[in-house]
Amino acid sequence: MSRYDCIVMGVGGMGSAALFHLARRGQKVLGLERFNIPHDQGSSHGITRIIRLAYHEHPSYVPLLRRSFELWRELETLAGERLLVVTGSIDASLPNEHVFAGSKKSCLEHGLAHEILSSKELSRRFPGYRLPKDFKALFQPDGGFLLAERCVVAHVNAALALGAEVRAQERVLDWAPKGRGYELRTDRGRYETERLVIAAGPWAGKLAPELANFAVPERQVLAWFQPLRPERYTPAAFPVFNMLVKEGAFYGFPVYGIPGFKLGRYHHLEQAADPDNMDREPHPEDEAVLRDCTEKYFPDAAGNTMTLKACLFTNSPDDHFILDTLPKYPRVAVGAGFTGHGFKFCSVIGEVLADLAMDGGSRHDLGLFKLNRFANGRMTVRRPKG
Repeated sequence: MSRYDCIVMGVGGMGSAALFHLARRGQKVLGLERFNIPHDQGSSHGITRIIRLAYHEHPSYVPLLRRSFELWRELETLAGERLLVVTGSIDASLPNEHVFAGSKKSCLEHGLAHEILSSKELSRRFPGYRLPKDFKALFQPDGGFLLAERCVVAHVNAALALGAEVRAQERVLDWAPKGRGYELRTDRGRYETERLVIAAGPWAGKLAPELANFAVPERQVLAWFQPLRPERYTPAAFPVFNMLVKEGAFYGFPVYGIPGFKLGRYHHLEQAADPDNMDREPHPEDEAVLRDCTEKYFPDAAGNTMTLKACLFTNSPDDHFILDTLPKYPRVAVGAGFTGHGFKFCSVIGEVLADLAMDGGSRHDLGLFKLNRFANGRMTVRRPKG
């Protein structure tokens, strides 16, 4: 039976980063992934993922984001390829709604460069946008997008170069304490380890029952529409965005990597999902909610449908991350419940999970993300209201 200092369960966005940071600290580390590397069964695929500094979710994310930007640039150097494309970011809503107001608050609290634009000013500067006339938009110049699959590959390759071991197409069946460490059983063998990291995305609740009520998978669908005026939806002409309109909360990207303007709706059709039995085929109703939004607010992007793709969110009850050790198992670190806004943090969360696994705590402020905030019992997932 092989023995390791640490085993990482899940080698997607978060797990690949944790694997790299553990290997960089000299740990004998194994990454176990039940699918391919990278794969399209979880939450770390789809070509691009937004990264932004103006953070309406909570100002306390901003220090983590600053460190995340540093680590992504460092990874780009190690990988010798571009992983982060800067477009600027837009956060837009009615002035008193949380998307605009929260982004403004985070910029003011942390001294972030930003501009406030009316809807008319936004359309004049970035003609691809056609938002309601009473909206306000916050433009922050550092935002952009990450190349999701390439980021996973870059972290894995960097970890392998430092001596990490990675095994794909190997499913963890169960794990249990053994002596001062843990024993894992997979569909291919058994392993012993002193420490564990659970970074299994929508499968986190199946590997750690303590998370089952607090990391709830949800079916999500993304669309890529071919613009009628492509020049308005290039990375140079179109910032990534988050917006809250009466139809819901949406996010989107310029054309990059594959044909089409990319758009998603947070909590798409509000469909809870079992990741092992989810309907992964997009349907007309999935396309309709995304096309309707595009036609209304980005009319020059509402051309032919190029791609529809399903993925998964894993929602926490309060939409904030879960970054902690398990109460009964202080050498088991967990990263879960990233609620559709986690990928941009992968680089720093890898650092956090390495801290938690090795030291039980972190140099980063994790007060917002502790598991014991749900100590009062079962909670239901809160979803944004349009």
